[in-house]
Amino acid sequence: MTKIAIIGAGPCGLSMLRSFEQAEIKGEKIPEIVCFDKQDDWGGLWNYSWRTGSDQYGDPVPNSMYRYLWSNGPKECLEFADYSFDEHFGKPIPSFPPREVLYDYILGRVKRGNLKDKIKFNTTVTDVSYNNNSFELTYRDKKDDSINKDVFDYVVVSTGHFSVPFIPEYPGMKSFPGRIMHSHDFRDAEEFRDKNVVVLGSSYSAEDVALQCHKYGAKSVTIGYRHNPMGFKWPEGMKEVYHLDRLEGNKAIFKDGYEQEADAVILCTGYLHHFPFISEDLKLKTSNRLYPPKLYKGVVWQNNQKLMYLGMQDQFHTFNMFDCQAWFARDVIMGKIKVPNNTEIEQDINKWVAMEEKLENPDQMIDFQTEYTKDLHSLSDYPKIDFELIRKHFKEWEHHKVENIMTYRNKSFSSPVTGSIGPLHHTPWETAMDDSLKVFLDQPKK
Repeated sequence: MTKIAIIGAGPCGLSMLRSFEQAEIKGEKIPEIVCFDKQDDWGGLWNYSWRTGSDQYGDPVPNSMYRYLWSNGPKECLEFADYSFDEHFGKPIPSFPPREVLYDYILGRVKRGNLKDKIKFNTTVTDVSYNNNSFELTYRDKKDDSINKDVFDYVVVSTGHFSVPFIPEYPGMKSFPGRIMHSHDFRDAEEFRDKNVVVLGSSYSAEDVALQCHKYGAKSVTIGYRHNPMGFKWPEGMKEVYHLDRLEGNKAIFKDGYEQEADAVILCTGYLHHFPFISEDLKLKTSNRLYPPKLYKGVVWQNNQKLMYLGMQDQFHTFNMFDCQAWFARDVIMGKIKVPNNTEIEQDINKWVAMEEKLENPDQMIDFQTEYTKDLHSLSDYPKIDFELIRKHFKEWEHHKVENIMTYRNKSFSSPVTGSIGPLHHTPWETAMDDSLKVFLDQPKK
């Protein structure tokens, strides 16, 4: 009997649990599974917490989720092939749901079975090493502070890579009289009402945190980019400028000479792939990229094929890509997919990495990740889903953002699973201040 450890019960870990559950429903004999999660409930980043810094047991808080977060891509692009939004909510819902609505959907799929029994919550994995053909895993029960060890045949790392912030330093930070924080600790945009906010970064968190602050009444929002500006048509009160040079008193001075009074600086400077619990020879070392090296099919660790990493890619595709990875990993573990020899693995990884290095713009990146996900999808029995439609939606969404960054969330898309079209939300995103599940789902009667 094979025994596997899954580290993390966020979307990737839940995809992994779900894949085994589906095999079991079909009458297959599945391995013994133990899943570990250091939070007290499942859902990973989507399990919103007011906490920042460390939790009550002294562990760093992994959560980067904030209030008022709405999906920044069409929900249709992340839909589960085996559990549609229509099935979960009993009706079509708008294409850009808030956090609480997505959390409800993610958990709806896994709540039905007995998957929760397989998870040890409030449990931190502290060490993973491999010898004598098996993994020894050391973990700490946070509640009673006991240390335990267990042995596994396979380990699946699904801890994500959006929980350990990368925090650079700029001259003048030590004496800046305002607030300096990383977006990892951002919880509530109300805090910045009537404030001059400087946001540093040019990726999704910079875009969204800046928009949140504007939406909830910041006096001004100045976004400092390092390499390329996002280049959207920002509303009045928001602007992008080149690269923070230094802080002087309460002034932010940028390399293009622009000066801005600042009450707060929010670092949207990204996250580290950080695995302090795993021995050096098993540790994935990568920056944020669409095809991390040393992972066969983006999943199986090249140097030890009993170790899998899920969701380590920079992401356009999310939940259904994690599913394709999980179904693939499950079939490798259950012996249904034979991993090829080392030479073929090397060639396959090199092929994808070489393609990734040639990508120049978002459309090409969307194509690359769609092809990757389709390739994985073809290798398992993950249910049918229209990835060509998802590709089209992603490109349309990118163009909507360029047209108007304030209104792209008011658009509708069609489901790649059921074909139904998301209705228009009753309130445009810019004026929708209540993001609760109830208010979002209460569509007024026509």
